[in-house]
Amino acid sequence: MIVGRFLLWARTAPAAQRADAVAALAHAFLHADMSRREHEDAEVALTAMLDDPSPLVRWAMAESLADSPEVPRHLVVALAGDADAIAAVVLSRSPVLTDADLVDCAALGDGAVQRAIALRPYVSVAVSAALAEIAAPAALVALAENGGAEITEASLARMVERCGTDAELCAALLRRADLPLHLRYALSLEASNALPAVVDNYGWPGGPRARRLSGDAREQATVALAAGAGPDDVGRLIADLRRRGRLTPALILRALLSLNLPLAEAAFAELTGYPVARIAGLLHDRCGVGFAALYRRAGLPARLEPAFAAAVAAYHDIGAPEASAGARLSSRMVRRVLSACSGLPREEAETLLALLRRFEVEAAREAARDAAGALADDAALAAVLAYEPMALIGMDERLRDAA
Repeated sequence: MIVGRFLLWARTAPAAQRADAVAALAHAFLHADMSRREHEDAEVALTAMLDDPSPLVRWAMAESLADSPEVPRHLVVALAGDADAIAAVVLSRSPVLTDADLVDCAALGDGAVQRAIALRPYVSVAVSAALAEIAAPAALVALAENGGAEITEASLARMVERCGTDAELCAALLRRADLPLHLRYALSLEASNALPAVVDNYGWPGGPRARRLSGDAREQATVALAAGAGPDDVGRLIADLRRRGRLTPALILRALLSLNLPLAEAAFAELTGYPVARIAGLLHDRCGVGFAALYRRAGLPARLEPAFAAAVAAYHDIGAPEASAGARLSSRMVRRVLSACSGLPREEAETLLALLRRFEVEAAREAARDAAGALADDAALAAVLAYEPMALIGMDERLRDAA
């Protein structure tokens, strides 16, 4: 009887009042102590209100029903197919919706609907895979940032493949600790590929110089990504580089000159088919026995062999890097190799020496950045002490307390 009067009243009541009444009815349907007949009538009334012409009324119903697992399925499915703002409420929260419902809604909906699904407290592997395949970049950003989403490596790879040029998605993916190394490389590759366009936009020299900048940036990012990574990740990265045609002699030489021997070992293993352990034995042999044969089997250019041999010898003299090393060129390594190759016939070594001198400039600039930063820090500290000579007193104790 009460529900009947509600439906009669709803025919003429203003939209705002209908919305408040629907919210109250939905709350009573879920939480009030009703008889079976009253509960059935309330369900009929809520179902009828799905046809209300005002989005405000349907949104109020969605907001009231979204979190409950006890809501009749037909109500939630109907709301999930409503206008975007209404659908988003239940798509982002309702436990009633199945994976099949969510995948279907993602396929039929726009970016707002897809983003609502990506924001759910829990997103299954199947739903994540569907979103990775069809969702707009904004929805993929939400998915990548959702700690409750189960995303397989295959889905992450698909996200990179489809939308890796989107800056927000790229940043969101790179913040994920579980993003495999080869996918991090793929994102860095997208960034380096965009560099020539940036160069053109800012009026900097283009053409071959822009392509060289792009290639250098790509190789720098590759070595930095591989530094400190596990052997399996490095191996997969190297395999991906070879598949893309990016496993160049310059990159392998850069790895050696950056004291990143694991990356160089993985590269030689990929090119020769030898196990990494055998490659490591050959590269760590101070006598250099077998390196020439290893180099030839790898199919690397003969004109670069002196630089590789000198790099391996220099590595033995300089020693293994500290934990933080291996991401940037070592000035000592570059100087040693450049000195070893400077006496080669010019017609044979011109390209090699040009590459080594580029490495020399890069290493010098990186060292200068570090030194400049240290000098600026010293100057800042001196300025503080000049203003307040007692500033450092008790600082050690305060730092220990803060820790």
